[in-house]
Amino acid sequence: MHQPTPIDAIIFDLDGTVYLGDAALPGAVEAIAELRRRGKRTLFVSNKPLEPRGVYAAKLTRLGIPTREEEVITSAYVLGRHLAGSAPHLRLYVIGEENLRAELRGHGLTVLDELDGQNPQDVMDPTGIDAVVVALDRTLDYRKLNTAYQALRAGAHFFATNPDSTCPMPGGDIPDAGATIAYLEHLTGREVELLAGKPSPLTVQVAMAELQVEPSRCLMVGDRLETDIRMGREAGMVTAVVLTGVSSRKDALHAAQPADWIVEGLGELLALTQ
Repeated sequence: MHQPTPIDAIIFDLDGTVYLGDAALPGAVEAIAELRRRGKRTLFVSNKPLEPRGVYAAKLTRLGIPTREEEVITSAYVLGRHLAGSAPHLRLYVIGEENLRAELRGHGLTVLDELDGQNPQDVMDPTGIDAVVVALDRTLDYRKLNTAYQALRAGAHFFATNPDSTCPMPGGDIPDAGATIAYLEHLTGREVELLAGKPSPLTVQVAMAELQVEPSRCLMVGDRLETDIRMGREAGMVTAVVLTGVSSRKDALHAAQPADWIVEGLGELLALTQ
């Protein structure tokens, strides 16, 4: 008979794990409520930098999972926190949406404004850009790509919020930051220097500081093998891949870094943890 694994805290991915679009996935609300009732600390981590942490917390609360802002970590928050402590002087050119720009400014960082009313081929002076930051950007255009390219050619640092190639949405996946990173890496022959979101150890550091537990007593639950599960494994956590998002059972069974558990939904965690 299976002996449940002792777990003190659980980190949940959001999109494709807890909810999809504006609806909680089947059994998620009940499972998280029961895990909390058993005394498990919970934390929610998203690589999507489109909204402030408080908005994600409000959404979870609205879906029936009461959540404080401090219980949510986003890749934008991790990046802003890290740069504020390590390189607060950098002038940042951001391929990303308004929340990311506001998040970075909120940490006291300098975010350069876009040129207005110029030809698509025009770019700002690349020598005035210290670092390019790449994120999911649904307003991405040629000017942004060219500006980033010219800045990287001129020696700017190359940062990103997350490496995901796609983002799960109710109507199907959409291109994510990973696609833009690959484009710029291909053009410049450079590799991104810093990733803030999963599977980065920067996210692990912020999560462990919030949860106050050892990684070995923490469970990482997510739908992406290359980000959620990789991060958990490399940090020494127990890992569970849930099949409600991008990963199939075949993917999970043949993964180079397999999860400890494969679950159809969050409800199955109740029998696996104590």
